[in-house]
Formats: sequence, C-alpha cells, structure tokens
Amino acid sequence: MSLKKCNNVTDLRKRAKKKLPWPIFNYLDGGSDDEISLRRNTSAFNEYELLPTQLSDISNIDLATTVLGQKITWPVFLAPTGASRLFHHEKEPAVARAAKKFGTIYSLSTLGTTTIEDIGKISDGPKMYQIYVFKDRGITKDFVDRCKASNFDAICLTVDTLVAGNRERDLVTGFGVPPKLNMRSLLSYFWHLPWSVRAIVDGGFDMVNVTSSPGVSADIEQGVMEYINSQFDRSLNWRDVEWLAEQWDGPLVIKGIQTVGDARKAIDSGATAVMLSNHGGRQLDSSPAPVDCIAPIADAFGGQLEIICDGGIRRGNHVVKALALGANACSIGRGYLFGLAAGGQAGVEHALGLLRAEVERTMALTGCNSIKKLNEEYVRKR
Repeated sequence: MSLKKCNNVTDLRKRAKKKLPWPIFNYLDGGSDDEISLRRNTSAFNEYELLPTQLSDISNIDLATTVLGQKITWPVFLAPTGASRLFHHEKEPAVARAAKKFGTIYSLSTLGTTTIEDIGKISDGPKMYQIYVFKDRGITKDFVDRCKASNFDAICLTVDTLVAGNRERDLVTGFGVPPKLNMRSLLSYFWHLPWSVRAIVDGGFDMVNVTSSPGVSADIEQGVMEYINSQFDRSLNWRDVEWLAEQWDGPLVIKGIQTVGDARKAIDSGATAVMLSNHGGRQLDSSPAPVDCIAPIADAFGGQLEIICDGGIRRGNHVVKALALGANACSIGRGYLFGLAAGGQAGVEHALGLLRAEVERTMALTGCNSIKKLNEEYVRKR
C-alpha cells in the first residue's frame, strides 16, 4: 500500500515489512525469548476501558503539556532508538525534523548513527539524549559535556541493558555485527535492492557518538559493538545515578523502571522522571507491560516525579488511557520507526499525524477537553 493509504501504525508496519530486508525488519519488530512482553505491551491496553462523559463542551481540545521542562503541543514524544540508519537512509535527522514539526521532543540514542552535534545543528526543537554509564566514566562525562554544548534539554539513562536480551529472531535471520547470512537472508537482501544498494553505496551505519568520543579513539580497534558491550558495567548502581545527576544538573530520566521501589530510588538519586519501560519487550521477557505499571507509581509518587509510559503504543486511545491512569506523557519507538522505514521523514510525519489525530478524536469522544483534566474517573480496568 502507498504511504497515503496507511490508515494507522499497523498499516505502516506492513509497509515497513515490505520495504526492509528480512533480517532488518525482524530486528526492528522482534523481542526476546517467547516475546510475551513484546505482545503484552500493546495488548495490555485492551484491558482498560475509557469512560466517556457526555455534553462536556469539546469545542476546543487542549493537548498541550509540559514535560522534562519543555512545552510540547501534544503528550507524545519520540523515544531513543538505536541505529535508525538501518531502517532508512534519512535516519535520525528525518526523525528530529518530524519531531520539531509536530512540536514535541526528539530523543537521540548513544547507539544512534548521527552525532550529538549534528542533531543540535539540525533541530532547535526540544531534545533529549539517551545515555549509558560506561565503565570508563570519562566517556559518559564526555557525552554529558557534548549535550550541554549542543543545547540538549534532558538526559535519559537506560538501566535495563546491562546484559543483552535473548533475541532469537536475530539468531534465525543472522542479523548481527558482522551478520551471519543464510540463504533466506541473502535472497531477501537481493529482493530489496533499493535498500541494499543504498547500504553499499551510502553506508552510514557507524555508531558515531561512540566513535567520535575522544576517550575511545585508541581502544576501539576490535570493533565498535565489541567495545560497547565491554563497556556495559554490571556493577552499575544508584550511586552512579547520583553521580550522573550531579554531572548533568538538569532534567534526568531513568528509563527501564517498572516498580514502585525503583521509582522511589530514582527520586532519591536525583532523577526528575521515569520512563516505565521493558525496552520494547527486548530484554526481560515476562516483565510487566508499561501501562500496568502506571497507576501504582502514580498513586505513590504523583507530583514528585514525571511518569512517562514507554512501550506498545499503537493507537491514540492508548495514549489517553495512559494519561488517565496517571502518566504525564507517552513516548513511542516502533510507532515512528515503522513510519521511518515506510517512507523516511514523510513516513514519520504520517505516523505522528495519525497518532495525534487519534488522540484528539479520543479526547473528544471521551468528553474531556484538556489532557490536564484526565484522571482515573475516565478509565477503568475490565
């Protein structure tokens, strides 16, 4: 189907599947182990019902909010995702431009294929940088300094990837660095010549934020991914979060929180927000869906920190449900990556346009004219 005929995020996923070689699409689409969490992230939204109020004056719907110190025009922003070049040659700049056009936050990953500095030049819209605390703290400190110089507004520490999840689809397709190609993979790259030719001619798959850091230039001869994996520190603890909060001195998000206990530790360590996330179902399988984590944490700490629901969002009504349960905002990863793969910047804009229209329509049908008014009275669990 053409981009214009994609009526929802699921349609964009179908188009992305046709555009991408088999190993690349499955890397984007897959999760860990039996993919229970991957499926539950979206299906869990079905367990919640919206409770509409009628005759509520919905002549004007206010979607604007403030999150991470930034005013955004609607309560959805773009989560950090690694290696966007895999999915389209326009890569991260296309996503950053689309985010700015839609008045929301763009998040750049440490494992992105565009540098901190280039994103700073491309977009003067609100920006967040996703960071890891490496064994070599000097590398992490360098990332922080570069973000300050490039006018990033917030930093997001990912805490759920100290050990890689078991992503069996990648074992089947041979996806990896370097790839382990089989006959089906080779045929798929052949049948997707536009992607394959650009990959050969243009390249651009390097993890440039890592390779451009002065602290790693002398130690990276064994390969970028090997170096990054060797730098993940299994001894990471909440004292490291305190250290990072001191280095940054701004909005600090902890991504990968799922329990009330860890939310309390995040507050005590200097974080200003948590992203309720199981890494898109790519790490610990059978971990809870983010939407199910909202209410307990909002009940315990509402007002003390910002709560961001990250994972499984495919519809505007998912966003409204999350906000009614107590989230301050939602973030999407695959939701825009399917659009990127389907059509570059135009595809991302199409994905955001569809979701925004769905959020506004759901608000109207729910009888709530401002997201600031959403609360538990508008939602219940079946």
